[in-house]
Amino acid sequence: MNIQWYPGHMTKTRRQMEQDIRLVDAVCEIVDARIPLSSRNPDIDVICGGKPRMIILNRIDMADPAMTKRWAGFFRRCGMTVLETDCKNRKGTGQFASAVRELLKDKIQKYQEKGQAGRTLRVMVVGIPNVGKSTFINAVSGRKSAKAENRPGVTRGKQWITVEKGLEMLDTPGILWPKFEDPEVGLKLAYTGAVKDNVVDVETLAVHLIGLLGREYPDALESRYRFTVPDTFEDYELLELAGRKRGMLISGGEVDTERMSRVLLEEYRNGKLGRFTLEKPEEAEADGKEE
Repeated sequence: MNIQWYPGHMTKTRRQMEQDIRLVDAVCEIVDARIPLSSRNPDIDVICGGKPRMIILNRIDMADPAMTKRWAGFFRRCGMTVLETDCKNRKGTGQFASAVRELLKDKIQKYQEKGQAGRTLRVMVVGIPNVGKSTFINAVSGRKSAKAENRPGVTRGKQWITVEKGLEMLDTPGILWPKFEDPEVGLKLAYTGAVKDNVVDVETLAVHLIGLLGREYPDALESRYRFTVPDTFEDYELLELAGRKRGMLISGGEVDTERMSRVLLEEYRNGKLGRFTLEKPEEAEADGKEE
């Protein structure tokens, strides 16, 4: 599956970010803790250059807790400050301001030496669509300052938001990149809704997802759908098993796999299946992503 997704507004956004990077002291990148590697836009590293970096591992309430800790360690080894957040419930967001000041302590000291103590720090907040960026900004700023919708590509335009006295954020629209070299990346983005459902065949997506869960988290499938995951299986078989257990049958006793596909994706996205992380830090290290 080769997903290509690059609307015109994303091209415009990238150009704007390349201009705005001069206005900020640091870059805060929000990623989905369920797919910390696939939810990072590789273009961001190029755009940000040598600016101090912070990674927000968001949606930790939906990710495997042990794996979240491992990912936090990975990004720290890459020289980044890390926050683990559940923005909807405002967990971890209260540490943002102090984390920024720690990240920029050398710059703050230089400002003080120049007689510019209290100079406003500015942070650019970046992230692909649908990683919870607007919800994070609203939680950190304590007000409904950014439009938040559970739909890719909703946040647009340039917004400066005051976090507290002496600290501002520059919100940026979520952008993807021109082509996913690894088809697995496109699939993972589609699982979480970062790529719109009309770009990908829902049944194909569900077959890949249930196969992945069957290999990595079989107990969760067995608990939710009341069937035993075989030692060896074809991914499509698992989708049929789940559909049969849910009574999603059509004429002739066949399983309505399209309907089951939609149910599976909905239950995965709203957390009813459990807490899963679909990537391991070893994958990033194997790709040479660790700096």
